[in-house]
Amino acid sequence: MLELRDVSKVVSGETHIDDVSLRLEPGSLNVLLGPTLAGKTSLMRLMAGLDRPTGGSVWMDGADVTGVPVQKRSVAMVYQQFINYPAMTVYENIASPLRVAGVEKRVIEEKVEKAADLLHLTPHLKRTPLELSGGQQQRTALARAMVKEARLVLLDEPLANLDYKLREELRAELPKIFAASGAIFVYATTEPSEALLLGGNTAALSQGRVTQFGPTIGVFREPVDLVTARTFSDPPLNTVPAQKREGEFALDEHVRLPVRRRLEGAPDGKYTLGFQPHHLSLNAREPDAVSVRANVSVTEITGSESFVHLDFAGHRWVMLEEGIHRLEAGETVDVFIDTRHMLVFDDANRRVTAESGEAV
Repeated sequence: MLELRDVSKVVSGETHIDDVSLRLEPGSLNVLLGPTLAGKTSLMRLMAGLDRPTGGSVWMDGADVTGVPVQKRSVAMVYQQFINYPAMTVYENIASPLRVAGVEKRVIEEKVEKAADLLHLTPHLKRTPLELSGGQQQRTALARAMVKEARLVLLDEPLANLDYKLREELRAELPKIFAASGAIFVYATTEPSEALLLGGNTAALSQGRVTQFGPTIGVFREPVDLVTARTFSDPPLNTVPAQKREGEFALDEHVRLPVRRRLEGAPDGKYTLGFQPHHLSLNAREPDAVSVRANVSVTEITGSESFVHLDFAGHRWVMLEEGIHRLEAGETVDVFIDTRHMLVFDDANRRVTAESGEAV
């Protein structure tokens, strides 16, 4: 088990990690999700022992390892910018941590062959990294981390530089590859979709703070605050201020949204409403869908989906529609809001939920 207890990291007066506490179980997959500079790499370096926290402590299997350097920990790391030994063959690159550990030759051969087979590197074992594609080099780095059989495996955006097909393939394979080892698996990403594909647990990060940690799908569906909801939304979460009164949310003098039963206990006043892009549509998907008039800014067609950028009363929204929709810039359209999935945040940006209307 890996525990971070009130860990902070301050560099030249700037806070990189702010009072983070996490508990990661053996055999678990844990995603660090957040934008660039949210603190993902800084947190991983503290987990690994590459950096020492300014405050708090790091514990591994019940022992305080705060001052223990990375060389004396059972840690494997793979970075976005893969690192291989250019003078060694792929085989020797993968085998290197086993040779350093004094593992016998027969066991090394078995482990390297197994890792190479899983990561489709068997035909390339006699080549050097410079003779490989970028994807093959990254898979070599992943294989080296896998054979090390470390108790803690840290992957810092390892697939960001790979082509789409290989990235999708490895996203599906990585959890399987490391699941059987019983290691703690930590994976950093900026992409909410990648976190959802990987599953496991997710820690949402913003400005060096963990805003929420729990099962990935739970953090996505039940964010505790507006910061977490925005972290876990790509395209960005659509938001709009609203005034709650007489069982309705008033967006402006014309648009009213119903207050769902679970929020009836919330006091009247000012709130922020949030909608995921796929909860806006050109056609009503439910009886209670509410129509609003919005202006089209631009439409992006990806082939199977259309991202329609909208302006509603000065607020920029994005609608995700299946299929091809050729809407022209400046066109006014009716947009339907699926209020079943509406997120409601109070003036402190905490999500309001349950029958009592209390913030979570």
